[in-house]
Amino acid sequence: MRKSEIQKSLRKLRSVFDDDAQALDALDLLSLKVESFPEDKKVGVVDFSSEFPLPQEMQELSAGYAIFADGACRGNPGPGAWASMIQNTKGEVILKSSGVDVPTTNNKMELEGVIRGLKGLIEKWIDEGISEPDSPVFVYSDSKYVVEGIEKWVIGWKARGWKKADNKEPENLLLWKELDQLKSRFSRINFLWVKGHAGHPQNEMCDKMANLALDEAGF
Repeated sequence: MRKSEIQKSLRKLRSVFDDDAQALDALDLLSLKVESFPEDKKVGVVDFSSEFPLPQEMQELSAGYAIFADGACRGNPGPGAWASMIQNTKGEVILKSSGVDVPTTNNKMELEGVIRGLKGLIEKWIDEGISEPDSPVFVYSDSKYVVEGIEKWVIGWKARGWKKADNKEPENLLLWKELDQLKSRFSRINFLWVKGHAGHPQNEMCDKMANLALDEAGF
């Protein structure tokens, strides 16, 4: 986020807290701090290109995004967590997020990680005033359940009115519907499987983030 964008956000916050003297004092201090930033300084975007090299699909692109997601569950069902991170073609990590759900299953958390990653990217576009960009998006997951599900199974389920071949509803139906709806928001999107616990830097980071979220929640 650039200096001008931070200033714009602070102005919005002032309108929200216009009757809160303490909040306005805090915003004044933040405004003074921001004024000292160079005009082109970016905040909240970190270049991790050496630690997290871009996947092959992204290396020759001038624009695009990679979403990495993972889920963890301690017991199945049991307490679980999801995590996601997003990189642009410069190698910058533009978003990292994680969360906990109880009780849940491993498959639910794998789905949730991808869903949260897609939602995070859409929200970032909205914040930056970008409307449905045509940039390619690559989603990486170590869950074949997620990748094969959204790339193959959902097509048949929808054709049968969201029913499997045995006429039963798919497990985690609401999450599948949400993921399918989010997928439709992107004009160029691919879901790719990566092997888990095999040294893939971004996948390993998402695994650590999910497990840290569980640790911090006391599970």
